[in-house]
Amino acid sequence: MAETSETTEAGEQGSRPRTSSWRHIGPGIVVAATGVGAGDLVATLIAGSKFGYTLMWAAVIGCLVKISLAEAVGRWHLATGRTLFDGWRTLGGWTTGYFAVYVVIWGFVYGATAMSSSALPIVALFPDGPGLKTWAIITGLVGLVFVWFNQYAVFEKVMTVLIGVMFVVVVYVAIRVAPDAGASFAGLLPVLPDGSLIYTLGLIGGVGGTITMAAYGYWVNAKGWSDTSWMKVMRIDNRVAYITTGIFVVAMLIVGAELLHSSQIALTKGDRGLIELGRILEDRFGAGTAKLFLVGFFAASFSSLIGVWHGVSLMFADFVERVRAARDGAEVEKASSEKVGRQQRSVPFRAYLLWLTFPPMTLLWLDEPFGLVIAYGVLGAFFMPFLALTLLWLLNSSRTPREWRNGWLSNGMLGAAGLLFLVLCVQQVRELPW
Repeated sequence: MAETSETTEAGEQGSRPRTSSWRHIGPGIVVAATGVGAGDLVATLIAGSKFGYTLMWAAVIGCLVKISLAEAVGRWHLATGRTLFDGWRTLGGWTTGYFAVYVVIWGFVYGATAMSSSALPIVALFPDGPGLKTWAIITGLVGLVFVWFNQYAVFEKVMTVLIGVMFVVVVYVAIRVAPDAGASFAGLLPVLPDGSLIYTLGLIGGVGGTITMAAYGYWVNAKGWSDTSWMKVMRIDNRVAYITTGIFVVAMLIVGAELLHSSQIALTKGDRGLIELGRILEDRFGAGTAKLFLVGFFAASFSSLIGVWHGVSLMFADFVERVRAARDGAEVEKASSEKVGRQQRSVPFRAYLLWLTFPPMTLLWLDEPFGLVIAYGVLGAFFMPFLALTLLWLLNSSRTPREWRNGWLSNGMLGAAGLLFLVLCVQQVRELPW
């Protein structure tokens, strides 16, 4: 989204732009698959059930916001050869303190949430099998083993298959409910019905927006993209991924508008809303469509699980490496696929994998403690404005080579995203059970 040249004036080795090709697409698909979880799909369904097609325009704007954010993350990594956490550390010690607390508490609570979300559709598909807690533990262990023993190339292929399943299922269901084409196009005109402000902000900022957006740069490096010669490829990869995400959102809005809005059916918030939708689809279209939808639900949930297991563990490994380097006064090597490969085998990477998997299993039997809910909610709500505003800071400073700094469009999009996420942050904090 930035107005920058395609090559560096420094003429660094390997700086000639790479030829764009579909075979290069990958990191964007990974970050999009990870960011779109079951809870996001339910939130979109509920928006469609309450307001029909009216908020379609918000889904389109949300897609543009995510493209801008992910492009900024990827551009920082490629233009500077430094990771995002390396950039954050130059802004002051407060960023290290925030991230240290956030990544520990967020990982503990998210681990239980991801395992439960992945287990729900399996329980619905096999009601006579093991219970929710057993399946949750199994999915967590499968995710742990898969990420522990596989490098990025295999991980990317599996994520591509999962997002392919999600895409086919969601679009198929949207077609089955027979969308109203006229109302769909009318929904592209910006309108705010009464009581729709929070749903509108949620649609723009919510779907596909998590800590894994910050992991995009690490996946870019893991792919082997390590300098500005890959800038054009990265941008195409990013746009393809978030246009795909936009199609998900539009398809789920259509399902909400046609299947729920017209029948005045209300879904439960959270992952269980998709189980209810499965039952509605079975009543309307038969068991085959319902089971197919549950397979898509599993693909959405499990792709988020292994995406976080991989991406946030990489961020944690980088965090530990840079804290150690600062303590010892050592130089940190530039980002590269070889370095990411070593980090995937490092003790911090695997320690965080274990942290995401085993301690959260205790929450499957316990209600989340009040203090933990509050801390998780506040820290999590602050992350997206933290990401948008620090990128705005980094990409307008001397930390970024001049030719790759923000243009007016990138500044406008990141500024709007930062403001949007601040409003959502305040709203999320207000809704916590104080």
